Amino acid sequence: MEMITWQSNTLQRSSGIAPECSNYGEDSAREAVTFHEGFPSYSPTPLIPLHGLAKELGLGGVFVKDETHRFGLKAFKALGCSYAMGHELANRLNLSKAAVNEISFAELCSPEVRRQLGMVTFVTATDGNHGLGVSWAAHELGHKAEIFMPVGSARARVESIRELNARCTVTDKNYDDTVRIARDYAAERNAVLIQDTSWPGYTDVPHRIMQGYTTLALEAVRQMRDLGVDRPTHIFLQAGVGSFAGAMLAFFTAIFQEQRPVCVIVEPHAANCLFRSFQAGDGQIRKVTGAMTTIMAGLACGEPSILAWNILRAHADVALSCSEEVAANGMRLLASPNPGDIPLTGGESGAVTAGALEYVMTRSCMKALRIRLGLNTQSRILLICTEGDTNPEMYRRIVRYGHYACTD
Repeated sequence: MEMITWQSNTLQRSSGIAPECSNYGEDSAREAVTFHEGFPSYSPTPLIPLHGLAKELGLGGVFVKDETHRFGLKAFKALGCSYAMGHELANRLNLSKAAVNEISFAELCSPEVRRQLGMVTFVTATDGNHGLGVSWAAHELGHKAEIFMPVGSARARVESIRELNARCTVTDKNYDDTVRIARDYAAERNAVLIQDTSWPGYTDVPHRIMQGYTTLALEAVRQMRDLGVDRPTHIFLQAGVGSFAGAMLAFFTAIFQEQRPVCVIVEPHAANCLFRSFQAGDGQIRKVTGAMTTIMAGLACGEPSILAWNILRAHADVALSCSEEVAANGMRLLASPNPGDIPLTGGESGAVTAGALEYVMTRSCMKALRIRLGLNTQSRILLICTEGDTNPEMYRRIVRYGHYACTD
């Protein structure tokens, strides 16, 4: 199988902005930032310019938003689940607009509010980072978390969740079936499902999760402007169920309108449901079933979120389906960068976009894609390193010992 296969999105809107994008614009992102600023451990994560890499690849700029520093959790996911959980608690307090910005983090943690609400149990399914975010937010807010993980989950990710006093159960099912287990478990126990994907009848919580993600997008825009860059021309986005990619694309489309960045969706070969959906070209979602074995555990999802699909179908430009070697190469590229560039600890899912960009820009077989995307010396690329070494053993095997070496 080729290291990268690409598919243009023939479903893309020829003009106008999808109405869904208005829910993720700058005003909405400001509300999310205000909420997150209430957490004592909040600070904007860094935006790292990789000038050496950009020069080597013949690009105008490469900028990496480094989410490995977010809340000390090595991943961005807590932005979404904490925001959705805050809204859920605000709703239970019967606030006039049911808006989380009506109550501060300190108030949500106060003894008075806890007496009013009692002990709330938040439930989710996860490949690791989202469940850790739910566990952390529940711990910070003084409530409980019940986490379900799919078969084959890394021990380090399981232990990280349990260290936050959350109950964590590893199932014998894949990710999508584990989501159904969590959904049924929450319904049977009157608990709150905080799932980062959506389906018919379950959209409010995933919508809030996606809005929470836009905190990092607004930070990135402000940081790029501080560096004298008005906007990215291209953005490469990892996709599992697509909620993160959909939120980022919606935000950048809402604020830049017709000048939005060219958007490239990146998935593993083993779980390329969005790639297959674009490939089908009929507007309907295609699912991937089975084990979906990949080192990119955070992207091992076979059923796209319907909220995300509506956005990606309207505005994404190209989908890439990538081999394990692409992700591993991205990890090594960030860990051992060009002279003058700052090294970054990108995990398997976090670094795959860096590996994909390097492959696209350096392989002759990718020339048609470079032309399709308009990648040149004027291009300013935004990458988001969504996770660090959340599986330290795997990280060492790949970065230190060269596992999944690129031979192409």
